[in-house]
Amino acid sequence: MKKAEIKITVELDEKNVPENLLWESTDSQNAEKVAAKAMILALWDHNYKNSMRIDLWTKDMPVDEMKRFFYETLQTMGDTFLRATGETNIVEDLRDYCAHFAEKMGIDNQS
Repeated sequence: MKKAEIKITVELDEKNVPENLLWESTDSQNAEKVAAKAMILALWDHNYKNSMRIDLWTKDMPVDEMKRFFYETLQTMGDTFLRATGETNIVEDLRDYCAHFAEKMGIDNQS
């Protein structure tokens, strides 16, 4: 069985606010740690039938980038849900909401 490890390093300031997020993967061709400004990690706990989440962003994450990050996350969640369940009708509803979200947040959803 092939294994890969994903490592996330969170550098905190004196008040435990994230200053830097870095991630690396043993399965990547890039040997360097990659910087990120925000992350959303969700895991499904089969035993307790609930989600475990970690949502972090650095203190210098720009608001306009956070808006786009959420927009793109919602879009890709729809892609994942469609691949996992085949539920096209609800994914179309999610796409409609994403378009509404983009409009309300002033996000150009074409880029």
